[in-house]
Amino acid sequence: MKAGIIAALPGELKPLVRGWRGGAAKDGVRRWIRNAGADTLIAVCAGMGADAVRRAVAAAEADGPLDLVLSVGWAGALVPEPRPGDARVLSVVIDAQTGEQFQLTAGEAGLTLVTTGRVANATEKAGLRAAYTGAVMVDMEGATAARMAQMRGIPAACIKGVSDGLFADLPDLNRFLSARGQLRTVPFLAYLVLRPRYWRSVAELGRNSSKAAQAIRDLVLEFIEQQKTDRLGRTETGLRG
Repeated sequence: MKAGIIAALPGELKPLVRGWRGGAAKDGVRRWIRNAGADTLIAVCAGMGADAVRRAVAAAEADGPLDLVLSVGWAGALVPEPRPGDARVLSVVIDAQTGEQFQLTAGEAGLTLVTTGRVANATEKAGLRAAYTGAVMVDMEGATAARMAQMRGIPAACIKGVSDGLFADLPDLNRFLSARGQLRTVPFLAYLVLRPRYWRSVAELGRNSSKAAQAIRDLVLEFIEQQKTDRLGRTETGLRG
């Protein structure tokens, strides 16, 4: 099996790709490869959002077609459980902008991810929780990854870790994203220096993100080991009505 493991940021992949080949940045895209028996695992991050996912998938399949698209990374909590630092295998992803709903491979029944076009704050999370029954997390990439798998007639799976809790009081991260979905670290840190109200929550975000990345790694390796290619169905889609 040849799996494309698609993330947004290097930190989401750091525990997973330790010791893998590659990792150098090229045009904002980083790519790692591991050959594990009959499996080839290609992990790519290209930034946050739909356009970045398309670049990442293109990089993952540069050497030939994929058998699986696996969307991984950090997500915001929409409910108290799972808690920050935890990771889960999702079963459904909904694109909040189009209404499309994708059935994923091997997820926990009833666990839904909602994909939006921006980093959701606490108020927006409450609205998403009310609008989508069963939604437990929100991200910016999952639906595009599932759509690209569907277009290729291959399965999609999704493993997300909670980086920020339901009521996390964080700065508006959207203002610090570049046009290519990269976090502009220097302006963000400069903004934080003068706003001590966010220091504690940003520190918690860092700790939770590190723990979630490790949990994502464990679930990815377990998923790859347990999967059976002949049982992976194609990604199905529909409109939420």
